[in-house]
Amino acid sequence: MKQIEAIEKIIKAKKAPAFQVGNTLKVYLKVKEGEKTRTQLFEGVCIRKRGQGINASFTVLKESHGDKVEKTFPLYSPSIEKVTVSKKKTAKRAKLYHLKNPKTKVK
Repeated sequence: MKQIEAIEKIIKAKKAPAFQVGNTLKVYLKVKEGEKTRTQLFEGVCIRKRGQGINASFTVLKESHGDKVEKTFPLYSPSIEKVTVSKKKTAKRAKLYHLKNPKTKVK
C-alpha cells in the first residue's frame, strides 16, 4: 500500500489547473504522429469534474461544424501539456449535461 501512496505523491506533484464546471477551457494535448509530436488544441466548456486524487477526470464539450464533441480527460494525464481557462463562468449545477442535448422548438 505504501508503494501506491508514493506513486500518488509523485503524480500529484504535477500541479493541476484550477477550474470549475462551466468554465471555458483550452486543453493542449500532445499528439504523436509517427516519429513527430505536435500540440493539438481542444477548446470547450467543462461540463463535468469527477473523482479525487490521481483518479480525477474532467469532461469538455465543444461544438465543431454544427456537431457537439465531448471528450473526457484524466486530470493527471501525461498526454495533457497544459490546461488554461479562457472564460470563467459560475454554474448553478455540478454537471452540465443539459448542454449536450439541443432544445427543441414547439411550433
